[in-house]
Amino acid sequence: MSITKPEPESCRVCTIILTHNEQANLPACLEGLRGFGREVFVVDSGSGDRTVEIAREQGAEVVTHPFESHARQWNWALQNLPISTEWILALDADQRVSAKLRDEIAALLDNEETARGNVNGFYVKRKQIFRGKWIRHGGYYPKYLLKLFRRGQAWADENDLVDHHFVVRGETAKLKNDIIEDNRNEADISVWIDKHNRYAILQARQEFKRAQRKQELIQRGSLRGSPDERILWLKNIWCRLPLFIRPFLYFSYRYFLRLGFLDGKPGFVFHFLQAFWYRLLVDINLDDLRREAQTERTRESRAILEQRSCEIEEGGRVMRG
Repeated sequence: MSITKPEPESCRVCTIILTHNEQANLPACLEGLRGFGREVFVVDSGSGDRTVEIAREQGAEVVTHPFESHARQWNWALQNLPISTEWILALDADQRVSAKLRDEIAALLDNEETARGNVNGFYVKRKQIFRGKWIRHGGYYPKYLLKLFRRGQAWADENDLVDHHFVVRGETAKLKNDIIEDNRNEADISVWIDKHNRYAILQARQEFKRAQRKQELIQRGSLRGSPDERILWLKNIWCRLPLFIRPFLYFSYRYFLRLGFLDGKPGFVFHFLQAFWYRLLVDINLDDLRREAQTERTRESRAILEQRSCEIEEGGRVMRG
């Protein structure tokens, strides 16, 4: 059954969904949008499963674009899709809009004060599901994600190599209800592990570049700022902590101080893998990058010294001659 499309005057939001081999996740994502928006775009990066077929069966418009990074894919979508609505809802295929959130957004966008106001972006609470279990503790709920914003007022920070976050011109606010994130591909734990092996390499490169000041920050961290600014402030502290020690500290903080143990056996697996194992992989890759850079600097220094030595010797022969 296809998505019911309301009349244009009753709907002010366009939904964009990024996909790649998401046949396990996309049906639930699209089901959460039933009767919600007249525009649904699926931006696919070459799926080999039934993702595109499912999207079209459900009434979404499918556009194909090669994937470079999440941030670049989002920026391409925002700049090139024929969006006609004032507001955009940005989703990953494993995210589902809850019924309460759908009603809240609909009421919000029907409010004339929203149209006239200065708020250009809204954060929603993510409810993380890991292998069928809600990860409620460990500081993992609520986590606010910027998902709803005015057209032309937001873009993704392309410095992010792993995931993405949006930057909005103007003010932001928080919504009350949840977006549910449940990657059903990760019921096979090897999928989660393979993905985070790739992410660890990218995360290490990102942290290394920022430490070398090779990335220009377009958003500043602030403890009292928006949710994203607060995360950036915490990341700045994280980057100053010693490698190989900080994964132990982070896991202990999440699992014991933030009561992650209350999430049971699935919670232990999640917090251990996400807070310790993954962070340890990042540190291993980052340490490799630092040692490679140090080796390269040593080579360059030796080359400079040898060149200067040759110049001095040549100068001495000229003076003796």
